Amino acid sequence: MSDNQKILFIQTAFPGDAILTLPALQMLKQSYPDSAIDVLCIPKTKEIFDSSSSVDNVIVFDKRGKHRSIFKTYKFSKELSKNGYTKIYSAHRSLRTSLIVLNLQVKESFGFDNSSLMHVYKNIVPYISSKHEVMRNLDLVGFVYDEESWKIKPLIDVSIENKNLINDFILKNELGNGFIAIAPSSIWKTKMYPAEYYAQVIDRLLEKNLKIVLLGSKDEAEFLDSFTYQRENKVINTAGIFSIVQSVELLRHSLILIGNDSAPTHMGMAAGINTLTLYCSTIPEFGFYPYSRNSDYLSYNDLKCKPCGIHGYQSCPLKTFDCGIRLSPDLVIKKIEEMLVERN
Repeated sequence: MSDNQKILFIQTAFPGDAILTLPALQMLKQSYPDSAIDVLCIPKTKEIFDSSSSVDNVIVFDKRGKHRSIFKTYKFSKELSKNGYTKIYSAHRSLRTSLIVLNLQVKESFGFDNSSLMHVYKNIVPYISSKHEVMRNLDLVGFVYDEESWKIKPLIDVSIENKNLINDFILKNELGNGFIAIAPSSIWKTKMYPAEYYAQVIDRLLEKNLKIVLLGSKDEAEFLDSFTYQRENKVINTAGIFSIVQSVELLRHSLILIGNDSAPTHMGMAAGINTLTLYCSTIPEFGFYPYSRNSDYLSYNDLKCKPCGIHGYQSCPLKTFDCGIRLSPDLVIKKIEEMLVERN
């Protein structure tokens, strides 16, 4: 087939997953520079794909809203078929996604072998659970890599307006000498390193005259406020203030990011900064660990109950939360100190 393709890439998962598809999209654009690449995504991740120079058009699929019913999904896919796609790559593996691909009836489609209705796809790609998610997405688009070449930075372009917004914030809060970014929350509670431990880590860092900037969503603002109480102006809560893309730009000015096995880790990859990920109920082997140079992770693995699930739960099934409790703040502080020295 001609290199002049009309390509649809489907990724309707969470923001972290969306960021980890950017390297595949970048390689896809490199392979088909004269082709148009559309991305189908959820409303929450639109800004991520809008900020990628490898994406020509972003189409929003509101699967939890106006497109929720099967009938609305069918109507949506029929309208989508008018775009005349010649190739489809689907990083998302749900039944709903497979139904969309089926309705589009495109000759060349690529999906993983653990997708619902996998035989909808003309080309079935092995989903190798032992690989990093970036590797799996590169497999999907047929990019050949080695031990190091898969570690592709997700590229997010930031507008001048957003750069100026962040620069003004840094100037106003006297953060020009750098700061420690911490993202202590997650929608999955058993992924969250204990709040009392985060508080101890923050206090130890403040003793070193380091400033702390907290990252989170609007819904997490109240929780993050608990870390600013009685810590003067040295801990700044940005929850709900900045968008995902703006937060990536903010992170570019940080010394290091500390967070859970959650979306901020992948924002750290897009920012190209040192990132320390703390694993509680999940494990790095699921393939979502930080992979940039000088990034690292900590995980207490000597537990028969870990991992308890791919995402985790809202509370520990055993009521002990040993996976978080046994990962001591002393270990975290030691690792942060090591990473800050390596950075310098």
